[in-house]
Amino acid sequence: MSRFSFADQVIFGFLNATLVFTLAYAVLDFGPQFATGFAIEDGPIEYGTAVALFMASLVLFWRAIRLGRAARIGAGLLVAFYALIFVFGAGEEISWGQRIIGWETTGYFLENNRQYETNLHNLAFGGEQLAKTLFGSVLTTILLLYLVVLPPLYPRVRWIAKLADALMVPVPGLRHTIIAVVASLLVAAVDLPRKWEVYEFIFGLLSLSIFIGPANPARFDTSGASEK
Repeated sequence: MSRFSFADQVIFGFLNATLVFTLAYAVLDFGPQFATGFAIEDGPIEYGTAVALFMASLVLFWRAIRLGRAARIGAGLLVAFYALIFVFGAGEEISWGQRIIGWETTGYFLENNRQYETNLHNLAFGGEQLAKTLFGSVLTTILLLYLVVLPPLYPRVRWIAKLADALMVPVPGLRHTIIAVVASLLVAAVDLPRKWEVYEFIFGLLSLSIFIGPANPARFDTSGASEK
């Protein structure tokens, strides 16, 4: 019997397929085809990222509601806050549906957004694009610490475990760490335009998998006595 849940089997199927496709494009030197097909703006990877982030937020909202019903109000509010962050990420990924609905960019965003879109991550301040500072290197560092550093430390360092549990952080499992490391090395190694779109998709799927099956499930268990 598989150790992976059905949800994990589906998610990791998408993860592995994405990495294989990306490697194939790089090996075959299909950079233009990659940029104008697989990773194109408003293409499968970009919309896939938005869907993965939104689904991750739904899982968190579901957990927050269950925690609230179990009288763990503080824990529920924390998880709901994390859910809102992922809603924000999903909205930003597709410019809040601007190109789907078709509204025009006006005012502040027209003057300060490098792609003339209604989103925050493409805003530029003093020549510096927000996506390359806060949403770029800073966010990537935080994600790698979360996915690669936290999992091995959580069961070994007591104060880290207590802090993560107090903040209701869904802890990644070993399988998530392995995929995160492989994806980071692969994306860094390949020479493909728009390759970071794949990176975002991978982390969206990983987040969904983690929130469905965290390595600290007891923190989200609502079947026992209430724990505020």
